[in-house]
Amino acid sequence: MPTPQFILDLRAKVGHDMLWLPGVTAVVFDDEGRVLLVQRADNKSWALVTGILEPGEQPAVGAIREVLAETAVVAEAERLLSVTVLPPVEYYNGDQWQCLNVTFRCRATGGEARVNDEESINVGWFRLDALPDISRRHQAYIKDALAPDGATRFALS
Repeated sequence: MPTPQFILDLRAKVGHDMLWLPGVTAVVFDDEGRVLLVQRADNKSWALVTGILEPGEQPAVGAIREVLAETAVVAEAERLLSVTVLPPVEYYNGDQWQCLNVTFRCRATGGEARVNDEESINVGWFRLDALPDISRRHQAYIKDALAPDGATRFALS
């Protein structure tokens, strides 16, 4: 999915200045206990499904929308895993943003995993003992999703 129109509209007003945006991450498991990952088109890294919420969109709804849009997998949100502020990012063009990220554990309910938009170059289900190289943050989200206590993680500093 290209940059959402509301962000383009904001950028027309604020230029490259810092934008504070709400985002979501989905840790999606299938019935075999595998996790859904995408290989990003921009930096070629493997990652969980992530995205920016549309104005007024509920976080769980946005997470499920992003999963479907990026992977063609139908999913449902099972529980909240974490609410955290991510480090600031500056893109190659000078655009700056920072994200309040809401992460959900999700369960696949249908569809077949495939590249479904231009944000990814590969999509796949991975066994937990055979994950490709993913960021420490995404590793932590998977660990949170597997925690038996079901606790939500909040950063306190």
